[in-house]
Amino acid sequence: MKEIIHKKLNQLQATAICGNDISSSCLYVSALTILYAGQYAWISLLIVAVVLFLFRKIYGEVVGAIPLNGGAYNVLLNTSTKRLASLAATLTVLSYMATAVISASEGMHYLHGIFEGLNVTIATVVVLILFTFLAILGIGESAFVAVIIFITHIATLSLLVLASLWFILNNGLDVFHINWQTPIAYGNIKTALFLGFSAAMLGISGFESSANFVEEQQPGVFPKTLRNMWALVSFFNPVIAILLISVIPLTQVGENKESLLAHLGATTGGSWLAWLISIDAVLVLCGAVLTSFVGVSGLLNRMTLDRILPNYFLKQNKRGSHYRIVISFLILCISVLFATNGHLESLAGVYTFSFLAVMALFGIGNLLLKFKRRKLPRPERAHGLAVFAAVAFIIAAFIGNMKLNIHAFYTFLQYMIPALVFIGIMLNRVILIKVLIEILEYFYQPLRKMVILSNRYLQNLSTEINSQEFVFFTKGDNIAILNKVLQYVEGNETTKKLKIVYVKKDEQTNEALIKDLEVLDRAYDNIDIEYLEIQGVFGPEIIDELSQKWKIPKNFMFIGSPGNKFSYRVADLGGVRLIM
Repeated sequence: MKEIIHKKLNQLQATAICGNDISSSCLYVSALTILYAGQYAWISLLIVAVVLFLFRKIYGEVVGAIPLNGGAYNVLLNTSTKRLASLAATLTVLSYMATAVISASEGMHYLHGIFEGLNVTIATVVVLILFTFLAILGIGESAFVAVIIFITHIATLSLLVLASLWFILNNGLDVFHINWQTPIAYGNIKTALFLGFSAAMLGISGFESSANFVEEQQPGVFPKTLRNMWALVSFFNPVIAILLISVIPLTQVGENKESLLAHLGATTGGSWLAWLISIDAVLVLCGAVLTSFVGVSGLLNRMTLDRILPNYFLKQNKRGSHYRIVISFLILCISVLFATNGHLESLAGVYTFSFLAVMALFGIGNLLLKFKRRKLPRPERAHGLAVFAAVAFIIAAFIGNMKLNIHAFYTFLQYMIPALVFIGIMLNRVILIKVLIEILEYFYQPLRKMVILSNRYLQNLSTEINSQEFVFFTKGDNIAILNKVLQYVEGNETTKKLKIVYVKKDEQTNEALIKDLEVLDRAYDNIDIEYLEIQGVFGPEIIDELSQKWKIPKNFMFIGSPGNKFSYRVADLGGVRLIM
């Protein structure tokens, strides 16, 4: 079958796709932070900018070392167990689901402010369907739309900043002085800053998106997307907060929290600027919906390749998009919208806690990468203390959001637990099939005919799952390392067949390795170990050749962590996984 090739995204396109999500936070995060931190909101937002700066290095190191789609799922899959990686993936999908529904609904609420007869729920469904079709058309077309939205949004925010500065120059800082002397709503400055920081962490949601479609980006683009997103929120969020405090009395913030920037625009520039901001809000929030579809497509495709999800989702159209993933995600989003009756606070809980948990798991993945894959080449490194500090900030924000809204946390659990149960079933489906066969055989006599047919189907299904072969490329490792490889395969993969391949430069047989494998073959009698020696130089060519010859996908091929002398990057190996 002819391989589907599509153009890689450049810096502007990749930044626009994930930037629409993170920059859409400017529409609401300043208002949210001011509600808790009052006149000190800009300080909370600057602290968030520092946290995001730490995560730039964390993401840069991880994705630079393992530049594959999947974000936190990818790093944990290559440094820990498939179960922990699946937890990160589930949280990411929940975050994308909530982002898509909230952004579409919020965008339609802004549009309702312009066209009062608009039915918000129906309009939200229409937006989700429209962006489903756009995602099915392909990432190139999606990027074109994202760039237009992104440029419009940045221009609108810049115009609002300039209009507000002009207003202050002409009207003075009287409002700022009144606001600065206003008593703090939440006890003392420390409490206000902490709660403000916790709420402000929503302002960086979307930062993780770029890592979920890194394979669609041109070489060297990914770290630039991180820099660009950091620069956007580090500038606009604190600056807009200061401008709000300088123009709008704090007593009016709560009254206009749903559309505070439009209110700022009306105050500083008139109704035309308020109208422009409302239109921009509709566009950029729709852009955040697009980010969700693009990000979830890359993540779920990777999960399907790793057999966590059914192969049904691997089907591609002529443009190279995984339309079954996109349509399934649409159905999930619409069902959630109607299940919650469009109650945004419920979805906000899913959104907040899943996003923060994903960020924390990514930091943990970075630490595991340092500990388990220290020889793996990477373009940059985050200092260990900086990683610990970043994760600590995320945990603090998680606790802070629990204090702000414990009911939102309970809602998050209501969505997360069923999702984890489904993933657990997929990871343990072979064991569950065996149990089901035993149950059916227990009822064999009264239901003989049905049991025979059911057992035959289940046994064929179990055989099909277990028949998938895996490959481990050994460097002539000792028995202890090979034992760990087999432990990993036994604990994380549903297979009974493992090829261990030794690529050698000469014709000499590795007798010691053969003897070690004979011992392990007896110890792991449930795994059929096949040892092969191939003469040549290990690299992408041999991997491609063997993958095609044996019909084994590259993500079912494993290697140990390569050192600095290895001639290739992990990305050059086409998705081969690191397990040692």
